[in-house]
Amino acid sequence: MSINKETIPLLEFDDSPAVFTPESFGRCVKLPEKAVFAFVGDFTDSYAEACGAEKVTEIETITRFFPVYVTRYRDEDICFIQAPMGAASAAEMIEILIAGGVKTVLAAGSCGVLADIPENEFIIPERALRDEGTSYHYVPASRFIELDRDMTDTLCRCFDRRGIPYRRTATWTTDGLFRETQEKVRARLSEGCEAVDMECSALAAVCRYRGVRFAQFFFTADSLADVDNYDIRSFGRAAQEKALALCMDIITDM
Repeated sequence: MSINKETIPLLEFDDSPAVFTPESFGRCVKLPEKAVFAFVGDFTDSYAEACGAEKVTEIETITRFFPVYVTRYRDEDICFIQAPMGAASAAEMIEILIAGGVKTVLAAGSCGVLADIPENEFIIPERALRDEGTSYHYVPASRFIELDRDMTDTLCRCFDRRGIPYRRTATWTTDGLFRETQEKVRARLSEGCEAVDMECSALAAVCRYRGVRFAQFFFTADSLADVDNYDIRSFGRAAQEKALALCMDIITDM
C-alpha cells in the first residue's frame, strides 16, 4: 500500500509560536549558562553529594522529580541533572533548562554499538539519523541532523588534550528500543552509523531551534554488531561515573 507523505503528521513542520512554554508552568529558575545533561543514573546524585552541590530546584514529571544541581567548578557555576531516557522526555527537560538561562549543553550517556567496538569506549557523534519523532517538531524533516560543528570540534580537542581515545562517527537515534531489527541494523551501519541511542538527534534539534550550543559523547554499552547474537555486556555501567566527571571537567573548556 502506498502512503501519501502529506498525511504523515511528523512532516507537518510548523515554526509558529507554541500555545504554552516551560514558563507557563512556573517551572523555571535562574540557572548558570553551562549545563551537563547526564544519562548516568543515580551517579548524578552521589556526585552532587560528594562535591557539595546545591539543589536549586526540581523538575517534576509524571513519574518522578529530577533534582537540578549547581556546583562551582574551576571558578564557574555549572548546572547538572540526571537526564531521562527517550527523546521526548529528554527534550522536555532540556527545554526547561534552556528556559532557565542555559546556553551551552554537554550531554553524555551510553550507546549501543553497531560495529565491532569494545565496551566502555568513547564515541563522539557528529551527526544523528532521525529515527525518532521529537526532532521533527523543532527542525524540518531530513534524514540526518548535523550536530553543532564548533562544539563537536571543541569536544574532540578536549579529549585529545586529555589523551583519551574516541571514535568520531554518526549515530542512529531511535524511539524503538525493541524494534532494532537485523535489517535496520545492517542498513544503518551501511549509512555510517556505528552507534545507536535514543535522544541525540532530538536534543540536537531542540538546541538548534533555541539557539543553544550542544555537543554529546557516548560510552559504549551493549553490542548489536553480530545481529544473530545480541550481546548486552554490562551495559556500560563501568564508564558512568567516569563520564560524568569528564563532563564536568570538559564543559569549563567550552
